[in-house]
Amino acid sequence: MKRFISNLTFQVLVAIALGIAVGFVFPTFAPTAKVISQTFINLIQMLIAPIIFLTIVLGIAGMGDIKKVGRVGGKALLYFEVVTTFALIIGLIVANVLKPGERFIHKSIDVTKIATYQKQAAAMNVGDFLAHLVPHNIFAAFAEGDILQILFVAVFFGYGLSHMGKAGEQVVTLFEKIAQVFFNIMKVIMKLAPIGAFGGMAYTVGTFGIKTLQPMAKLMGSVYLTMALFIFVVLNIICRLYKFSLWKYLKFIREEILVVLGTSSSESVLPAMMNKMEQFGCSRPVVGLVIPTGYSFNLDGTTIYLVMAVVFLAQAFGVPLSLGQQLTLIAILMLTSKGAAAVTGGGFIVLTSTLAATKIIPVEGVAVLLGVDRFMSEARAITNMIGNGIAAVVIAKSEREFDEKAYKEATL
Repeated sequence: MKRFISNLTFQVLVAIALGIAVGFVFPTFAPTAKVISQTFINLIQMLIAPIIFLTIVLGIAGMGDIKKVGRVGGKALLYFEVVTTFALIIGLIVANVLKPGERFIHKSIDVTKIATYQKQAAAMNVGDFLAHLVPHNIFAAFAEGDILQILFVAVFFGYGLSHMGKAGEQVVTLFEKIAQVFFNIMKVIMKLAPIGAFGGMAYTVGTFGIKTLQPMAKLMGSVYLTMALFIFVVLNIICRLYKFSLWKYLKFIREEILVVLGTSSSESVLPAMMNKMEQFGCSRPVVGLVIPTGYSFNLDGTTIYLVMAVVFLAQAFGVPLSLGQQLTLIAILMLTSKGAAAVTGGGFIVLTSTLAATKIIPVEGVAVLLGVDRFMSEARAITNMIGNGIAAVVIAKSEREFDEKAYKEATL
């Protein structure tokens, strides 16, 4: 019994249930709950930059061949694009079949709430996004926690270190010890996961209330159904093709799934996922390159939500979309979803910019989704996280960088 109570999975489940109850009964607790949740997320975020940097540097230095680094990165980006396209298509099909926006009665829309997103969306373009990849100051990239810039710096640092030969061995040894220190810190912080999950759930329910779900229940149900179809059909097929079990994988990362469910943030488990995927059998170089990159380029859950949200708004406002317009919508989303990587409120920025680009649905319609977005963010974050872990396994297997013995031990 004691062992069961001390299990992190059990603790997080209890914390989520308590958070829902407290948020419902004591909604005034929401501001305090937000502080609790945000503090936990901040603790995790302070580790993300150094762990990503050290993991990638050590991975590339150990790999030695920079051509192999480029090949792994290229495979990962190609995989991300193909799987993301499947995510968009399945979202489009479900939205057209279930028609969650039909007969939805939208009342007066508070456009003031989306003014910030409109301004940010207007400023978004692919050129700025590409230019942003290169930091003007290395230390600023770390200070701001910009994952893509840190990734960029780490690749070049790892390349430079790999060309030092024996002279660089001392640096590699030092970095390995420092990396272990950060992973030990992460183990301590993860013990606080139930508190973070409790705060996140209490804030969500206390702030938005259960009643806000009722008019949007069909959209939420459609989104959750589509996420489930994507995971248990599309990703399951990929797992079978590469000869590993989706169920065993999900069981192995169950604690991370529950933490994301409570905090609504996939970043809250980024360091833990990198560590877990190494234990699962993926080599460190592959994990170091694929997982952080996937957090910006492999947002399967986010893309499903985006396409379904746009189709929902079109149906709600009585705007018929032809097949051609919907295909155009997919093409735009594939571009704009990359441009919002690592941007706070990226989902709404992408949605707003897409509506502005298509000019067929009122941009103000985004405000309809503000009240329930938080309740769908858990599904987006969990789907993103699951998809990135599977991507790491696929790339590792394709590069013969997957340890079958470690996989069997991890999934016993």
